[in-house]
Amino acid sequence: MSVIVAASKNQHKIREIEAITKEFGMEIIPRDQAGVPDVEVEEDGTTFEENSYKKAYEIMKLCGRITIADDSGLEVDCLDGAPGVYSARFAGKDGDDQANNDKLKALIKDVPYETRTGRFVSVITMVYPDGDTIVARGEVEGHIVLEEKGPNGFGYDPLFVPLGYDITFGEFDPDAKNRISHRANALKELKRQLEERAAK
Repeated sequence: MSVIVAASKNQHKIREIEAITKEFGMEIIPRDQAGVPDVEVEEDGTTFEENSYKKAYEIMKLCGRITIADDSGLEVDCLDGAPGVYSARFAGKDGDDQANNDKLKALIKDVPYETRTGRFVSVITMVYPDGDTIVARGEVEGHIVLEEKGPNGFGYDPLFVPLGYDITFGEFDPDAKNRISHRANALKELKRQLEERAAK
């Protein structure tokens, strides 16, 4: 079992990543368990890739172990891809899910359902102590609804209906969500790349 340090302190993300990585023989430990000091890595990149790499690299430097980081968010087409990399702080720096959802609903309330399209994006970066890096991107397309539904998930989940379904991620069973989510797709790509490396 490979032990990998999570750069994120977001317990929701860690749980989702770990639920999937354990199938791949990877055990995720929180950064504090790896002796990483309580520092904030500034997410000042303009892409999910930039932010994901920066988080993984900075925490790897502090613990000297393989580190994994995820940067993810929601891109809404009628908002030119917003909130994008600002998804967690769309309504301000405190990262309040309800405030973010309320701002999103207000901005798209007059947009017809058919054109309220978008996608969740997850970019997972794994950085090794020798500087070697794996970057895996996953997406899931869907529509944004104006009424929050479902007690599960977090963030924009209660407003996002993935293509081919008629319920929001907030109404999904967590295990079912983990099979089709953007993070699941990114982790599948990560697994593919890890297997490719192992075969060399």
